[in-house]
This record gives sequence, structure tokens and C-alpha cells, in this order.
Amino acid sequence: MPTTTAEPAPRIAKLPPLLVNQIAAGEVVDRPNAVVKELLDNALDAGASRVRIDVELGGAQLIRVADDGHGIPADQLPLALAAHATSKLRRPDDLEAIATLGFRGEALASIASVSRLRLSSLPTVNGVRADAATQIEQSGDDVSDPTPAAHAPGTVVEVRDLFFNVPARRKFLRAASTEFGHIADTVDRLAMTHPHVGFTLTHTAESGNTRTTLDVPPNQTSRDRCVAVLGKELDEGLLEASHEDPPQQGGAKLWALLGRPEIARATTKFQYFTVNGRPVKDRQLAHAVKEAFRGLIPPDRHPVAVLQLWLDPRAVDVNVHPTKAEVRFREPSRVHGLVLAACRRCLLAHDLTPAVQWRMPDGESRTNEQEPAAAPLLTPHAGSTPPPIDHQSPATTTTDPAAFVDYFKRMNPKQKGFVFDEVKREMADDASPPPAAVPPAPIKPLPVLQVHDSFVVTQDDQGVVIIDQHALHERMMFESLRSRILDQRQPLESQRLLVPATVPGDDKRQALLETLGPLLHALGIEAEPMGPRTIAVHAFPSLLFDRKVEPAAFLDDVLDKAAQGTFDVDAMLKPADENDAHPTVLDRGLLEAALHEVLDTMSCKAAVKAGDRLTDAELAALLARRDEIERASNCPHGRPTTLRLSLADLYRQFGRT
Repeated sequence: MPTTTAEPAPRIAKLPPLLVNQIAAGEVVDRPNAVVKELLDNALDAGASRVRIDVELGGAQLIRVADDGHGIPADQLPLALAAHATSKLRRPDDLEAIATLGFRGEALASIASVSRLRLSSLPTVNGVRADAATQIEQSGDDVSDPTPAAHAPGTVVEVRDLFFNVPARRKFLRAASTEFGHIADTVDRLAMTHPHVGFTLTHTAESGNTRTTLDVPPNQTSRDRCVAVLGKELDEGLLEASHEDPPQQGGAKLWALLGRPEIARATTKFQYFTVNGRPVKDRQLAHAVKEAFRGLIPPDRHPVAVLQLWLDPRAVDVNVHPTKAEVRFREPSRVHGLVLAACRRCLLAHDLTPAVQWRMPDGESRTNEQEPAAAPLLTPHAGSTPPPIDHQSPATTTTDPAAFVDYFKRMNPKQKGFVFDEVKREMADDASPPPAAVPPAPIKPLPVLQVHDSFVVTQDDQGVVIIDQHALHERMMFESLRSRILDQRQPLESQRLLVPATVPGDDKRQALLETLGPLLHALGIEAEPMGPRTIAVHAFPSLLFDRKVEPAAFLDDVLDKAAQGTFDVDAMLKPADENDAHPTVLDRGLLEAALHEVLDTMSCKAAVKAGDRLTDAELAALLARRDEIERASNCPHGRPTTLRLSLADLYRQFGRT
């Protein structure tokens, strides 16, 4: 038998400082953009009003960050490169209320351990500028003595040959263009958050060409800075939102730019969240913004959003991620509700009707709010001018809902339609008789035209309005059903079936049915197991029954969504007590998310379809409700219900400008 020699147990030894810093760099400095972020954090904490970032070969060859902040005194330069040395914390209690971007004191030491670093500074202390600048260099663990230098007030940090002594890390760097793309995104996020600071970013490629990719001046407004970074083409599609809590409630402040639904993107790349000036990635904030746009954009699209939140530093913990890219809120549900409410108010306060996009001769498209990029499709005739538009003329047209319905009722006293009856019933509760002393003015309703039994064409003060009858009625039905269940807490009317409809139901489905019980009751659906593998539907919503929706197919769809985890009703609802089968709302936001999935399908099946011929009264009622419901610009799926052709653009297209 071979003999083995027992190896001695390894002894515990203290790691050398260079290795400690390189291990820390593995968390803090994973790629060049992390270096840029740490250096920019220091520049902004130093009170800089201008920052210049020069990058060569994606940051692998050179990263230079120069600022005009208060600088570092000469006797403190060696300490600035020491591990865990900082001017931003003094006591353990300071960790509970961090108000600076940097605070750990490990960034410069970690960066210097994996690069050739030069740090130079000309400080200004109490308004007095030092006589000369001083610089210090470090390469690995080799640190030079401070020496005189010459440059403008502030600090310059040069990082060359990143990861030169960690070849395993260097070979994992991507192409220079890819690495610079990450750097540009980091600079963009900080630039949008600090509009009072000017930023300049340049990149030198392998060809030797140097290109300036960002150059924004200091002291811009928040909106101007965001537009300068995101692109002026988005300016018209951005809505501004703001909120501020009173001091006794914590004094939280929110400012946001929200993109209109039509400019939503396929990814979350155009979402920028900052907390107390720190760019972060946070699922709470992303979910709140997504929920605010629920029903305005398709589920596979993501809104454009710039959201800047300021909280008491004690209300947020920023020391939960190695690169400080994530934060933890002390009261996450309160922050979620604040953001959701502010975004919803902003969206509800604006007309979100999208403009028609014209296809220009060169193949480019533009909306009717933009200036034409090329000649109109029709050649203008000399001397042709549009007739004057008098929006202040006597009351010859009206958009008053009651006037619409009353007019068409007088025209067609025997006509009925479920749209008309529904609107008439709802209006009757709020109707108030006009003063007896003032006779009603003669009414001429707006012209209404149904096109191909699918679209409704009318007009408003801005131009021609084209409505998708199915999409608009679907939104009407959805809001009516949602309000009844959530606000009025009344289950929908149901109709018992003479013969129960059956749905396949194994043990898993029957368990889901029990969990879904409160929600199904609210929807007017009565179903129970019938045998070991069958579920019977005994009652079904009258609304769907009248529209000839199959009860079995509808319940089958609901059970499938629950099985796929689309919504978790068990976490949202529970019976109020043994005698009350109606659900108690544990979390209204989560309940709305669950109801949205079901009511979405229900309203779609109950709404008028493309190809349904509508009576005059139904057309009138459809238009009457359009201005009364929330989010009338989009159906619950997020598709637009309405498009608008402005008068100005119509004149241009017909050559009458």
C-alpha cells in the first residue's frame, strides 16, 4: 500500500495590504465604469461645479477625472490613498444618516492597487487657495512621495493601465466600445441627477480619434438637463410630475419626468432612478412606475421615466451593496405609495391621446406636433390659405354628455342599446335640473361617423378624433367594473344557469378554486367542485352572459392565469369574517393587479366588437363617457383608444399653409 505523508495544516496569517485592497477592488472595481463612478462620487462630494472625464480605449488605457472642487491638502494626499480613510464619517452613528455619495474610504485605495494612479490637487480651504498643487503616484503597492505640480484649482485623478497587475481580470474586459458604453451610462445618470454641475465626457478610440459624447453646462434646470442627456426628440413626449410631503410627515420630495405611453420602450434602459442624488436600481421604484402605467402601455413595454427622490437620510440605508447601486428603504410601502400616487396624478392630469404619425416621402415618420422634416405629400397651391377657425363662436356644438344623450333620445325615442342604457342610468344619479329662469340653448351635437362598423370619427377643438370603438368601450367597461368591486364593494349581478357548465378540474385546480373564491364571488361567478376531476359553474355574470360569453371557457382562462402565477389572490384577500364572503382588501395595489388580469379579459369580452353596428344613441353614449372615465386614451391592454389629427397638420398635408 502506498504511504501518504500528512501535510501540515495551513497557518492563519494576516493578508498583505496590497492583496487586501485587490480583494476589495474585486467588489468595488469590477470594470472601468466602476472607477468612473467612484471618482465622480468624490468630485461631487467635493463641491465641484464642473467635471471633465477623459477616457481612452474604453477606460482600460486611461481614465482621467478633473474637477474644480475644494481639493485635498498636500499633507493629506498619502492618507487619501490609504484603505478605509475618509473625511465623510467620524462615528458609527454617522452610518444611520449618510448624506454623501462616497463614505467607505476604500475607493481610491482599491483603484490604486490594480492600476497606475496619479492624484494631484490644488486645494481651497476656507476660501483661501493653496500656493501650489501637489501630486502623488501609486503603482501596485509602490507609493511615491508627494511632489509639486501645476494645474488649476481642484483635483485630477489619472488611472492608467487598469488591471495591469491582475491579468485574469483584465482579459475579461469587453471591447472598448462596450466598456465605454457602460461609462457613458454611468455619467449620464449622474449628470441628470446633478443639473447644477457641468459635465464633459470624451473618448479616444483605437484609431486615435477623440470624440466628445456629452457636454452640458452647469446650472441647468432639471428638465433641461434630462432632455439634453436623453435627446431633444423626447422632449415633447415627457410629462413633469412633482410631490412634496409636509415636514411633519418626513418632508419627502419627488420630481419625475414620465414618457407618454406612445414612447414606451421594449426594455427598462430609459428608466433612471435616483435617491438623494445617488443613481440606484430599485425594484420598489420600478414596480411603482410600472403600476402607474398599468393599462396605458402593453405588458411587454416599459415606460420612459426619470425619477428623483429625496428622503431624510435616516429613512434610507445606502450601505447594502458593494457598489452602492442598491438601497433599502426603512418604509418601503410608503415610498412605493408616494411614487405610485404622484405618477398616477401626473398621467391623469394630461390628455394622453396619441397623435397620428404621418409617413413622409423619404420614409421617415413624424407626429403632428412636430415640424415637418420634408415637403408635405401635397404641393401647396399659390395663394391658398386656411379659413379662420373660430373656437369662441356661439354654442353651435357641444360635448356635454347629457346633451348628447338627450339629443339622440329625442331623435330616436324607441332606440335602445346596452351602451346607451348603461350611460343613461349612471347619468341619472348625478343629473341636476337647469335653472327655471334660463331657457336651454339650442343644441347641435358634434358630427359623428361610424367607419366600417369599427371606428368612430368626430371632432374636437384641436382637430379630427378617430376612436376605436372596441378599445374605448373596453376601457369604459373595465373602469366601471373595477370601480364597482374596489370602490363600491358590490359583487357583479349574476345569472344562474339552468344546466351547470363544467370545467376540467384536477386536485390542483380545485385547490385554486377555493383560493379564488372571494374574487370569483366579487365577479358574480359561482363555481364548485363536482366530482374528483370536474368543476361546475352554477352562476355567471349577467354582463358576460348577455354577450354570449361561454362560462366554462372564461373560468378555464381564469384558472390557467392563477396556475401560471399571474396573480396571487391568496396573498391579497381573505374573508372579512365567517358571515361575509366578500373579500377584505389586504393590499389595494396588489388586489388591483389581480383584478386587472381578470377584468381585462371580462371587459374585452363584454365590449362592443369591431364590426358591430352602433345606433345613434350608442354612438352618443360612447362619446359622452369618453371624457368621464380615467385613462380613456388607452384600453386595459395598453393599446390606444383614440388618435388625433390636428387642424394645423391637416392644413399642411392638403397644402393650405
